[in-house]
Amino acid sequence: MQIKNQDKKIGLIEVIPETIDDLWHLSHIVEEGDYVSTLTTRRIQDKTSGKTRADRGVKKTFFLGIRVEKINFHKYTGMLRFTGIIESGPEDLVPLGSHHTINVQINNSIKIQKTWNKWSLERLNTAVKASKRPTEIIVAMEDNTTDLGIIKQYGIEYIGHIMGDISGKRQIQKNRKEKINQYYEEVTKTVQQHENINKLIIIGPGFTKNDYYNFLEDKYPNLAKKSILENTGSGGHAGIQEVLKNGLIESLSKDAKVATETASVNKLLEQIGKSSNTVIYGPKQVADAANMGAIEKLLVLDELVRNKNTQKTMNTVEYMGGKVEIISSEHDAGKQLQALGSIAAFLRFPI
Repeated sequence: MQIKNQDKKIGLIEVIPETIDDLWHLSHIVEEGDYVSTLTTRRIQDKTSGKTRADRGVKKTFFLGIRVEKINFHKYTGMLRFTGIIESGPEDLVPLGSHHTINVQINNSIKIQKTWNKWSLERLNTAVKASKRPTEIIVAMEDNTTDLGIIKQYGIEYIGHIMGDISGKRQIQKNRKEKINQYYEEVTKTVQQHENINKLIIIGPGFTKNDYYNFLEDKYPNLAKKSILENTGSGGHAGIQEVLKNGLIESLSKDAKVATETASVNKLLEQIGKSSNTVIYGPKQVADAANMGAIEKLLVLDELVRNKNTQKTMNTVEYMGGKVEIISSEHDAGKQLQALGSIAAFLRFPI
């Protein structure tokens, strides 16, 4: 994310989203009632000509601003949409007061005017810092299948399920070796589609990951130097979730948001499993604990941050010297927190 311009007096900040992560951040920064404007395209009917069924008008591009009523983000398509009432734009082309949907595009600037609270500004700064973060890919390998996932701010972006055409061990050895190399080449080709790779974390339950690493050492030594091997009980998506939970990603990447969030939720669940009196969850219980100054660390699901009562609790916790961690709703740990009421806390003392 880039901050292009800002006017603090009127609460206007112009940003340029550069990745899907940035679009995800914006989907939580912008709230209902905020004003956003950008260069947009709309199909315009020619009012001077006779309209026919086949006449769909012409597409025209212009600056337009709306008062946001609805926000939709789809991480799998990379689509962020703001829908609301048009408040500014060329009046000869668009009727003010009508509805319009802005499709936010990567590398296109968008202006946001709102009452910026501390959490919105912190999230914006997080997005700016994260834009400089190199790519880290998890390669979850089994004998004949591989799943790959990029570590994103919001969670894991799965970029491929690859199957190798490898028969049993009784197959002619030469032919089997060729099939294995083809399988490894396909995995490597998928990895190389992504730039600025910092780490390749190769995981799996058997020896396939070791064989693949040996392949990289022989054919792609630069990738091998960036590779780390880790044993897991399973491959695929389950293996990837396993390394998120076991703390490996957190130890390798201190700025990997999904890893630190997963570690926090896992610690919470562990304490709940022990029936510990040092954790608490649920909106009312957490709010009461915050007012008593009992919260050492607060976990809040990102979808709850827009709530005014939640913001009040967050501010109270920080005023009392506690820490606040916002958890993404897009990964498994976030869904586990959601099941607990979307908010929980570690306590300084039992209550």
